[in-house]
Amino acid sequence: MAPRAVWSSCVPLTIAIITVACWLRTACCQAVQAENVTVLEGGTAQISCRLQNYDGSIVVIQNPRRQTLFFNGTRALKDERFQMVLFTPRLVRITLTNVSVLDEGGYFCQLYTAATHHQVATLSVLVPPEVPSVEVKQVAVEGGEVELICVSPRSKPAASLRWVRNSREIPGAVSRQDNGKTFSVSNTIHVPVERKDNGAALSCEATHPALGGQKRIRHYRLDVYFAPTVRILPPSGILREGDSLSLTCSVTGNPLPRDIQWSRINDTLPERAEISGPTFQISRLSQTHNGTYLCQAQNDYGRAADHYSLLVYDPGAVVETHSAVPYAVIGGVLAFLVFTIICVLIITIWCSVRQKGSYLTHEASGLDEHGEVQEAFLNGSESGQGKKEYLL
Repeated sequence: MAPRAVWSSCVPLTIAIITVACWLRTACCQAVQAENVTVLEGGTAQISCRLQNYDGSIVVIQNPRRQTLFFNGTRALKDERFQMVLFTPRLVRITLTNVSVLDEGGYFCQLYTAATHHQVATLSVLVPPEVPSVEVKQVAVEGGEVELICVSPRSKPAASLRWVRNSREIPGAVSRQDNGKTFSVSNTIHVPVERKDNGAALSCEATHPALGGQKRIRHYRLDVYFAPTVRILPPSGILREGDSLSLTCSVTGNPLPRDIQWSRINDTLPERAEISGPTFQISRLSQTHNGTYLCQAQNDYGRAADHYSLLVYDPGAVVETHSAVPYAVIGGVLAFLVFTIICVLIITIWCSVRQKGSYLTHEASGLDEHGEVQEAFLNGSESGQGKKEYLL
């Protein structure tokens, strides 16, 4: 073959090889990158696809169900929540508003060239808990136990619940239920209750990664039912004829008794008695009003009563009583003095009799000694034994 013919056949082949090599080089160097996104439910997610060496090839974005959202910059799916906000040779970005857990999954960023390139941007949706609710299984009665359940019906991931009283955690039984995309959580406690626990403050706290260290708190106050107590507040001082009487019946209980009953033991209430709820009044007292008055109250959990004994004094009788007191005191003093004098006389006589008996005894002893002296003198023994002196 002539050299010219060879040249003519090689040049087009060389050009074709170079063209294919350049095309392949360009196609291999094009690439796409996607970024994962985490967003709160109800918020707005930004899904971005970064391009390298983009040459104008077709860019397609698909949702987790592989439905095409955008074909280059053109909307393909009629969902107004998706918006194309940026389309450049370097970056393609769409937004999704009002995100729900159903939107979770992988969003595909695809670059169609001779070899298809794609990356997946994973959208994760967090569902923070709402303020938990409190369920009461039965009423709390004094001396019993109440079951309280704190419930967080929906969160993702599962929320953490705890009961707190006076800054101290109350241990409880925690349960979780998987509802598909979200979780429901409950914390159950059993609290023994007494009358003093009525109105005690408890709280259920929910924590969650989406809350950023904050808490959703439900406050609850114990409502403890108990039988009533009754106490009559008496007046001060002595009540005399003509005075007025006012008694107040102090009643506690849960529920608080509405019907308070006044009565008079073994008798009817005076005609002039006035009753207004817990207050009982009588004007212009007389001795006919004397007696024991009773206040009673009850609720569904018991009954209680208190009594007051009324004694109305006659002013004249009171004066006589006061005037008789000094004479009684004087009589007592005189009786004591007479008794003291009698005791002194008895002691004096007793001491005198005892002293007289002692003197007679010594006198008899002296006579004995005098007889001995006479006997010694008669017997002539004075010179032999020496002289003795006797004191009679």
